[in-house]
Amino acid sequence: MPEMAAEPIRRPADSAKEEFIDLIERFLEYLAGISERMPFTVDRQKFRSITTLAALSVAIFITWKLLRAPPPHQRRQPRQSGEVTAVAGTRSSSNSGLTSSEYCSSSAELRSHDRVDELYLPGKRTLEQIVRYRLNEGRKATCQLLGVILEETTPEELQEHATVKSSVREVLLEITKFCDLYLMERVLDDESGERVLLALKDAGLFTSGGLNSEKVLFCSTENGRISFVRQLEPDWHIDTNPDIIHQLARFIKYQLHISPTRIERAAPNVFSATCLEHFFGILDRS
Repeated sequence: MPEMAAEPIRRPADSAKEEFIDLIERFLEYLAGISERMPFTVDRQKFRSITTLAALSVAIFITWKLLRAPPPHQRRQPRQSGEVTAVAGTRSSSNSGLTSSEYCSSSAELRSHDRVDELYLPGKRTLEQIVRYRLNEGRKATCQLLGVILEETTPEELQEHATVKSSVREVLLEITKFCDLYLMERVLDDESGERVLLALKDAGLFTSGGLNSEKVLFCSTENGRISFVRQLEPDWHIDTNPDIIHQLARFIKYQLHISPTRIERAAPNVFSATCLEHFFGILDRS
């Protein structure tokens, strides 16, 4: 039998090239047809040169885009098992410190506060360093007056007298050096508020540091104090009322609960101390 001539094998690249050339030729023919229907005379030779240049520019652009595209076989290699393990370990360690999304503190920050007792050793840290360390570089704080800064513990007592604790003055002055501090309390009448302002002034808290009378706020209910704190959005709030501490735990980054008795931590971002001076190590230093 006569041998049959083998048909040439057309490669996909050659086929694509022929289709591309055919597309350009049809494009040029289309433009030539448009030039014939124009109301004015067009030099066909010049028009063909211009259209050829335009088509060549398009061809060069398409070729450049194709050359920039990565080959199909070059795909992103999967991570090695060791890398995956390392990343997973990093993520787990970074998330392990958050017991709930409601709280704003990390495990590293909480552990740093738990180790603060080491700073109370005589001669190891200055009061300014301890205050900065304890507040974790917080720039705004709100603080209740009764039972924290004042000797009095009830609004009824403020109707008779108001006395600033002598031991708390030093730490307040350190706080106001770098922290915007607001004091607040519930009072029964205007005279009680005036009595508190006079006591703070006599203690020298308005003449030194950044505290002034405009940053001392008064309200008639406990909910009013909560509203003050929510509006000011401090980094720290200091209070003696456990209900207020509980309600603000989801909104305030850190809180200090002042209580004469040792209590369990209400939330990861809530700390406790018997008094403000003890939290900042004033009593331990004396």
